[in-house]
Amino acid sequence: MKLLSALVLSIGAVIAAWQVADGLRDLKTGDRYVTVKGVAEREVEANLALWPLRFVATGDTLEQAQTTARKSRDSISAFLKLQAIEADAVELQRIDVTDTQANPYNSGNGGKRFIVNQTLMIRSNDIGKVKQAAQAMGDLVDSGVVLSGDYGASGPTYLFDDLNSIKPAMIAEATAAARDAAQQFATDAGAEVGGLRRANQGVFQILPRDQAPGITEAQQPVKTVRVVSTIQYYLK
Repeated sequence: MKLLSALVLSIGAVIAAWQVADGLRDLKTGDRYVTVKGVAEREVEANLALWPLRFVATGDTLEQAQTTARKSRDSISAFLKLQAIEADAVELQRIDVTDTQANPYNSGNGGKRFIVNQTLMIRSNDIGKVKQAAQAMGDLVDSGVVLSGDYGASGPTYLFDDLNSIKPAMIAEATAAARDAAQQFATDAGAEVGGLRRANQGVFQILPRDQAPGITEAQQPVKTVRVVSTIQYYLK
């Protein structure tokens, strides 16, 4: 009986060892993969311009401030018309009126009592016309319009909102680049590229074409779209 038990245990140990070894072989084969990255870049032009023009008018009376604001608004409209920007691309967004004497912290320094702040929003798909108008801003200032220093005077914001139209082609390009990298690695290692193990599409980034300090993507009509895909391939 003892001999039979020992024999059974020995056979069981051999079978277990064989299963472990077989599992290790499978694990080793499964671990033969390479992780590569594929990059795709494309230069695109903005297809939407947003340009908030915020101007300021003051007066000793509310009527005076409103009259000045009306003249400034008319001057801006004439300027935009001269730049061939259609009237339906311009929208009056908001108007703020401040009575400085209603402010308990007013120092009474002799400034105008009423301040009118008004914003006109230009929204246009004609990037060329908006860009040309922005370059002629000096003419608008020369006409007597006082623009808010932190709102509108910095120029238009250029947007690219048609990313979905180029996504498929860029993903295919990034995937092909990753496959080429995997193939090169496999060749150097004396192996062959197998099937796909895992893929990460990556995040699409819209970057400024000209990357320099102080220049943002939104300020540039021409941009660079970039995606980096991370892909794992089995090696065989």
